[in-house]
Amino acid sequence: MFTVRCIVGTSAKYLRQGIKLQNRMSTSPHPVAAVCQVTATPDKQANFASCKQLVEEAKAGGASMVFLPEGFDYIGSSREETLTLSESLTGDTISQYAQLARKLEVWLSLGGFHERGHDWESDRRIYNSHIIINNKGDIVSVYRKSHLFDVELPEKGVSLKESAFTIPGPSLVSPVQTPIGKVGLGICYDLRFPELSVALQRHGAEILTYPSAFTVATGTAHWEVLLRARAIETQCFVLAAAQVGQHHEKRSSYGHALAVDPWGEVLADCGGGEPGMVLVEIDQEKVNRTRRNMPVQQHQRDTNFYQRLEET
Repeated sequence: MFTVRCIVGTSAKYLRQGIKLQNRMSTSPHPVAAVCQVTATPDKQANFASCKQLVEEAKAGGASMVFLPEGFDYIGSSREETLTLSESLTGDTISQYAQLARKLEVWLSLGGFHERGHDWESDRRIYNSHIIINNKGDIVSVYRKSHLFDVELPEKGVSLKESAFTIPGPSLVSPVQTPIGKVGLGICYDLRFPELSVALQRHGAEILTYPSAFTVATGTAHWEVLLRARAIETQCFVLAAAQVGQHHEKRSSYGHALAVDPWGEVLADCGGGEPGMVLVEIDQEKVNRTRRNMPVQQHQRDTNFYQRLEET
């Protein structure tokens, strides 16, 4: 049985989602993950305060790992502001989160940090970096977003060119062993590339995570169906923290932070209205059972089979 609790808004109101609730998540026999939804602005300290409150509530609810979305540190209102506010991994922002993880003894997935590039002084470009911090406050993995969101959808009012100031990551990183299972790392637009999720699954991922700041237009059309597809094809849990609402006058996000199980069932949805989180049990046996009953990976042909087509 899965237990899901959704906490939204500043009042931490508990909402039923058609799934039986328990009074104390900490009594669960399975590890608990918290998938968060926030509304970041250019105010870094206000953003940290909001995220810190969610992490504290998640820990109180029994979570051993907390997932924050892309842009958890800030969402700038211009290219220049975005670049100016960026930091290195040794800067104040990551130091604050490392201290928080150590204090609460909780793992953190920081889903999209504006990290200054290695040649920052000469080219003023950044990485979009997904950082995993363990319960001792140590950085154990850094994945730099490999697929950059360069999209023009004039009929939808969407115009973003991430590559104008962001460096694409050089490679995928191996799944990370965490208290909730082996987590494979992606970020937002990576969700649209099934090759990435399949590669992570083949390297042992049991959980995929796509922290995001989806636009309202693309989120309405594609968010849930893409997350469910990635779960179904890899037979992994998929956890997707999200940005929601109005960040500044130029940008807003879709929300609907989701947790999806290996069968593709949506376990929890934070909705599209306000910040909050969902707490979900991660039952490793559900991954094993799904893969055992429908052994898709065993049925795959070798890589060369999919790369050659017989001419007609």
